[in-house]
Amino acid sequence: MSKILVAEDNPPNRELIREILEACGHEVIEAGDGRQALDKLEENLPDLVLLDIQMPVLDGYAVVREVRKTPRLATLKVLALTAYAMQGDREKVLEAGFDGYLTKPVDMVSLSKQIAQLLR
Repeated sequence: MSKILVAEDNPPNRELIREILEACGHEVIEAGDGRQALDKLEENLPDLVLLDIQMPVLDGYAVVREVRKTPRLATLKVLALTAYAMQGDREKVLEAGFDGYLTKPVDMVSLSKQIAQLLR
């Protein structure tokens, strides 16, 4: 299937997402903060990134800005994973350069649908 980078600073959340993705046949690469996420992107060039907004070192917004200005990564699909679920948050995330938006706690059905859409 596809290679997916999961950048999430909460180990139990990262483990759950990894288990879901691996059960669907995806190869999973993990990062625990924004700097690690950028390093992993350089090393692996995945098909998709699931990126937490609130992470240490570099937050998701800083990571997606870097991705969009790097020619080799600019068209990479990036899905925001966030606890931000207030009115206007989705729009803010999409305007920042993300390709999709998913709130936590992550719903498996919604996650699968979003991944399928982004990997088309």
